[in-house]
Parts: sequence; C-alpha cells; structure tokens
Amino acid sequence: MSNTAMKKKVLLMGKSGSGKTSMRSIIFANYIARDTRRLGATIDVEHSHVRFLGNLVLNLWDCGGQDTFMENYFTSQRDNIFRNVEVLIYVFDVESRELEKDMHYYQSCLEAILQNSSDAKVFCLVHKMDLVQEDQRDLIFKEREEDLKRLSRPLACTCFRTSIWDETLYKAWSSIVYQLIPNVQQLETNLRNFAQIIEADEVLLFERATFLVISHYQCKEQRDAHRFEKISNIIKQFKLSCSKLAASFQSMEVRNSNFAAFIDVFTSNTYVMVIMSDPSIPSAATLINIRNARKHFEKLERVDGPKHSLHMRMR
Repeated sequence: MSNTAMKKKVLLMGKSGSGKTSMRSIIFANYIARDTRRLGATIDVEHSHVRFLGNLVLNLWDCGGQDTFMENYFTSQRDNIFRNVEVLIYVFDVESRELEKDMHYYQSCLEAILQNSSDAKVFCLVHKMDLVQEDQRDLIFKEREEDLKRLSRPLACTCFRTSIWDETLYKAWSSIVYQLIPNVQQLETNLRNFAQIIEADEVLLFERATFLVISHYQCKEQRDAHRFEKISNIIKQFKLSCSKLAASFQSMEVRNSNFAAFIDVFTSNTYVMVIMSDPSIPSAATLINIRNARKHFEKLERVDGPKHSLHMRMR
C-alpha cells in the first residue's frame, strides 16, 4: 500500500445550530442520533483528518457558525479558510427564522470559493427535514433547491434533503464522498465484473469506518430505492452494539426463501455485501469467491493501482 496520502480539503459550513457537528459526529465519530443532543456549539474551526479508502484523507474543516466567526471567515481568515478547497458543504436549517441572513452568508462563501478555489464542488444540505410535515417536504425542498441553484450561479450546486433521524444523511454523504474517490470508475468496472462472474443479484461496497456506500452494481431490479442507506444505518448501529460488548463485527449471512445476503470484510478499508437469489449456488462458494477477489480490490484502492480488470474463476 502506498504511503503517499491524497488529502482533500472539505469545508463544512452553515449557521450556528444548523446541525453540522451532529451530522459529522454521526458519520465519522460513531455517534447515534440521540447522543448528538449533548454536543456543544463549535468554536471557530475544528479540524479532523479522516482516512478514507487507504490513500484518500478527508481534511474536514467544521466551521463554527456564530456571526462573529462567520464574519472573520470572510475577512481576516478568508485566504486560510477558502484556499485549496475540494468540496464546500453548506448546511441550512430548514426551519431557520433567519433565512435571509443564511442566504447572505452562503453567497459570501460562494464569492470566496470562486476567488480561491474555483474548481471546488458545492453541496447544500437542507437539514432537519424531519421537523417538516411529511406531506410538505417535497414542496419545501423543491422550492429551497431552486433558490439555492439560482443563487449559486455560475457555480453548480447539488442539493440534498437530510435528517439525522433517517437514511437521508447517509445518502447525502455517500454521494459527496463518492465524488472524491480518485479511481471510482475503475472500481465500479471491477465491481461489475465481480458481480457478473459470481452471478450475484447485487454487490455493494461500503467504506469500513463510516459504512458509507462507495460503489455498487445491480444485475436485477430492486424495489427499495433507499436500501443502501438503510443498510448502512442498520449495520453501523449493529457494529456499535458489538463494540459496547467488546466484540468486533466481522461478517454476517442472512438467508430466507427468496435470497441470501452476505456482508463480509473485503479489503483493509471496505466491507462488501453480496446478494444472491440462485438457490443452486451454496454459501461456501460465494464466500470463497469473496475471499479470492480481496487481493485484487486491495490493489485498486491505491491511487496508482493497476489498470487491468478483474478475472477470476468461478468455484
């Protein structure tokens, strides 16, 4: 494994109380939603380095959102904060009573990004959507998304609705991190080859620490569009339960009359989930095939990994 880390600077910004630190703690620090209530406000900027897929390191800057700090970011700290940014994630509290001020600060961020990191990707999270009546959520999010996309020009902005209480938070962060993975197309090609060789219905690749979905391939249509994020949430909670008992989660097999699901350690930085519906393929064969593919996918995690595709013999 190469020792050269590829660092990506990620700015997490938004008004105080918008939920930035809570979501960061759930995704990267193994908090559960109810435990985030004890988190205090972020003072100035909190830096954290998150190793992701071996060589990729997310240099996460969680920027406190109090007015004094926000003004400093755009004046005395402007170059330091906004230089060399790969991704800006701006979090909006959907029920904020200071929407005009929120938008003003967001536009100031965009101006600083254009000046210092014009190639940065911009994501807006319309957060705390659980506080909105369910029958109003689509309409409110659509209106907010249209406003934000218009304000963001000439930069492109991708919007997500999020809540710490459901799978939407995992969906948003999986989508964001996906765009930072340097060899993701090569990874997806090999995952597709792997799925086809072992005759799987679907294969998912999860980052080991966060359990965010980083790649997948499906051969058969699945009914639940939110299944990835639900699985991330369920397995991460199960891993936390194991750790409280001083046990480590290694693998799992779930089987019923319609399918078998295998979750197993894949590489040093990933878990794999394989869905099989062919009853003629025994569990042992699938587990052997997962084991045989591990070494190849370990190499792919390197930024300078091999350019060849996966070829393996079915057991």
